[in-house]
Order: sequence, then C-alpha cells, then structure tokens
Amino acid sequence: MRVPYSETHRKVKLSIQSGWLFIIPGVLLVFLFGLPLLALFWRATGKDFFTYALSDTALAALKLSLLTSLVSVVVSLLVGTPLAYFLTRWEFPGRTLFELLIDLPVVLPPSVAGLALLIAFGRQGLFGSWLTLVGVTLPFTTTAVVIAQTFVSAPLFVRSARIGFSGIDPQLEEAAHVEGANQWQMFSQVMFPLAGRAIFSGAILAWTRALGEFGATILFAGNLEGVTQTMPLAIYLGFERNLDVAVALSVVLVLASIFLLAVMRKLEGIQVY
Repeated sequence: MRVPYSETHRKVKLSIQSGWLFIIPGVLLVFLFGLPLLALFWRATGKDFFTYALSDTALAALKLSLLTSLVSVVVSLLVGTPLAYFLTRWEFPGRTLFELLIDLPVVLPPSVAGLALLIAFGRQGLFGSWLTLVGVTLPFTTTAVVIAQTFVSAPLFVRSARIGFSGIDPQLEEAAHVEGANQWQMFSQVMFPLAGRAIFSGAILAWTRALGEFGATILFAGNLEGVTQTMPLAIYLGFERNLDVAVALSVVLVLASIFLLAVMRKLEGIQVY
C-alpha cells in the first residue's frame, strides 16, 4: 500500500528532528578539533612564514623526522607483520599477557616510555652497560630516535595488521592447505595479499605516530640539532625562543601529517588482492 505523502514527509521530519541529538555533539567535537588548527594556520599567515619554514634548522629537522620515521615503519613492517600473523593464527599459554605487553606502549605516557628506554639502554642502564662493553652507545644518537619512534608506533601497526589477518575467511586458508601450500606460501601468497590494505593502512598510521613523537624521543635521544632534533623537538625549542618559529614548523608538520593520512584514506579505498 502506498504511504500518503504527508505521512512520509512527517516521518522524514521526525527523523531530522531526532537527528539533532547526534549532530550537535558531533559538531561540538569537530569544532574542538578544527578551531585550534584554524587558529594555527591563521597565525602562520605572516610574511615571515616561509623564512622560518624553509630555514636550515627546519629543513634539517624535517629531513631527520622523515628519515627516522620511515626507518621506524620499515622495522615495524619487518618484525610486526610476522608477529601479527602469529598472534592471529596460533594459541599459546600466556597469550593475553603477551598481547597486553604489545599494546601497552599505546597507552603509556610518552615520558614514561622515554624514561623506560633510558633506564634500559642508557650508558648505566640495565642493558646499556653491556652494550657499552662492546662499544655500542644508544642514548642521544639518531638510532635512539628510531628506537623511541618504533617503541610508540609499532603497536599501532601490529594492531592494524592483526585486524587484517583476522578478517580473512578461514576457508581460504583451508583451501590453500588442500592445494598443498606450505606455511610460507600460505603467508606470502594468500594471507599477506588479502590483509594488504590493513597492513598498509597500519604502516601509514604508525608513520604519522612516529613523525609526531616527542616525549620518548627527548628523554632517550635528547635534542641535538642535526642528530636527534626532529620536528616536534624543533617546535618545542622554537616555542621557548620564538613563537613564530614554532607556529611555522607546526604548520609544516600538520601538512605532512595530512598528506600521510590522505594516503591512508586512499589505500583504504583500494582493493588489494
């Protein structure tokens, strides 16, 4: 039976009216996210923006941030992908505690992460003293930046990869076993391609997290220009000396993050086989 126009119009009107219960909180949150960024870009419209953004210090910090965060993502891919696959496919005693340990860096305050790394791998640390005996020093080096970034960002990648692997139909795995595929063939030719979109999205997410890492880096790696001074550290130093410098560097970092997130969104819309 055809519904009269007036009744249909009334139902739509009621749904719009009730929708404000969801729209208003959402708009408030969007304003909370958007207004500070708008203020940041508005403050950066001064004539000296490009002078600060393209200075030698800014470019050196940006180059170091991109390099160390990229290395961090590669490390996460190489060790995090097998780990995510292992956690998805095998049960073992203590698995819950193991997963908790992997996820813990996501919720730890960055300062706690940096302090833990320093106590573990510092020159007088629990393991750092052993490394010193063989001539290896980690704190306040570029390697320390990579370690700090990996510590805080790799769990995000592992979580995304696990979601990708767990979403694969088990019947596909059984079919591959029937066809005689070994474990490596199963992983490389079936599981990895099917989970590829989640893996790539996780890599981009980990990259953005590593790019913005501050607390663990400054405690474990320090703030040495050209060696450990990443963009967040350069922004912190600029805030102490010249607010316009901090604003310009912040805008550059925001634009880089927007680009990486746009790439992630693009990857999420691609079917990977």
